[in-house]
Amino acid sequence: MAATKKPAPKKTTATKPKPTAKKGNRSFGEKVKWFFIKLMLWFFGLSIGSVILFKYVPVPFTPLMLIRAIENKLGGKEVYFDHDWEPIEKISMNLQKAVIASEDGTFLYHNGFDFKALQKAYKSNERGRRIRGGSTISQQTAKNVFLWQGKSYFRKGLEAYFTVLIEIIWGKERIMEVYLNSIEMGDGVYGAYAATEHWYRRDASSLTPMQAAGIAAILPNPRKFKATGSSSYINRRKQRIVREMRAVGKINYNGK
Repeated sequence: MAATKKPAPKKTTATKPKPTAKKGNRSFGEKVKWFFIKLMLWFFGLSIGSVILFKYVPVPFTPLMLIRAIENKLGGKEVYFDHDWEPIEKISMNLQKAVIASEDGTFLYHNGFDFKALQKAYKSNERGRRIRGGSTISQQTAKNVFLWQGKSYFRKGLEAYFTVLIEIIWGKERIMEVYLNSIEMGDGVYGAYAATEHWYRRDASSLTPMQAAGIAAILPNPRKFKATGSSSYINRRKQRIVREMRAVGKINYNGK
């Protein structure tokens, strides 16, 4: 009896599983991630580019100048603005010494931050004494040129970032030059050139030690205090700054 042949099995073609579509929330998450990556790249590019630019180009205005103009306008006050750029070679060495003596005694030696001063300010504020800043000239310059006023951790973080940049890219002499040309030195008065004209009716290169100390003495609140016809408090500050200027000695921006 002949064996019956079994029918050959039918050939089946394997079908690849169709790729599943990405979930909507994953697609949105990817978009958000790439948005922030691009945002950070733009931020780093623009911030580093602006610091490089202002290493060579005078700073025409600062955020504080704009804010003060808006405040005066809204308050019904006269919008007064006086700012002219003056090369550091034409700014009195007495004024350079005065701001170091008054604002940042270790300016020539630190890398942007004076941690001892910050610790001292923290302890003083913690005890409820008069609020102290502890910011260096480098930090103040970074804030004045690139940022806004305020005490948030976010702004302080940006301040630290720009402080590192200008210390690396600008160096001490350029930081001092920008600082002395951008800082508020009176109501609507910005920079050494405008300040010496406003307070003493003379050019920025010919300040005496006492006159330089007068400008430096009002920097904590230049819209409240006066460099001439000063209060007893400012006069005492002037005397102290003049004494400390002698300790600053010769300024050498290229070496420590």
